[in-house]
Order: sequence, then C-alpha cells, then structure tokens
Amino acid sequence: MLLTTTLSLAAAAALINFWLAMRCGQVRRGAGISIGTGGNDLLERRMRAQLNFVENTPWVLFLIGGIELAGRGGAWLPIVGAVYMLGRIAHGFGMDGTTFAAGRMIGTAITMLTQLGLAIAGVLVATGHL
Repeated sequence: MLLTTTLSLAAAAALINFWLAMRCGQVRRGAGISIGTGGNDLLERRMRAQLNFVENTPWVLFLIGGIELAGRGGAWLPIVGAVYMLGRIAHGFGMDGTTFAAGRMIGTAITMLTQLGLAIAGVLVATGHL
C-alpha cells in the first residue's frame, strides 16, 4: 500500500527542514559563526525554529502514516497535514521576532492542535471508533 499522503507530507517536511537549515546558515555565514550561536540572538531563534520543527514533525508524520495505513484518512488527512506544514512555516518566520512575530504563536497553536487532533484520531482508529 502506497501511503501517498504520508509520503507527500514527508517530502514537504524535508523541504521545510532544508529551508530552516538554510536560514541558520545565512546567519552563520554573515556573522562568521561556525559552532554554537556566538551570542547571536537571530541565530539562536532560527536554530530553535529548526529544532522545534524536528521535535514535532516526526510525531505528526507517524500519526498520519498510521491513520492512512489503517485506511481511515479520507480527504481530511492531507488537509490537516498541509495546515500543519503551513503552520510550521509561519512559526519559522515568527521566530525571527520581526515582521511576522504572530507567526510563532500561530505556528505553535497549529502544531499543538494538530498533534492533539491526530492523537485522538489515532486512538479512535486503533479502537475501531473511526
């Protein structure tokens, strides 16, 4: 069984992670920082945005994969995944603390709600109620 939703979202996650890493690299290169943050606030913010992405995204992908593998995803599952990915992009921009500072709060809320919703859906699927 090909998990098209999971595979598509994993590909999107890889691209977002690449983008987040490049943003860190831009600051590193500009500030001449090789290891650590060198006390650079923007680099620390961008590194945290990437790490936060890496901390949360595997859980989302795992839950989406499980729901899809059980044949219970339907049309709603790719939409949830897409909203999650957009939220993570908003969070990345928001962590800069400048023009789109609200993105951090928006991305955090979307991440938490997505994980909670998928966890509930996962339990319902596992118990035969969805």
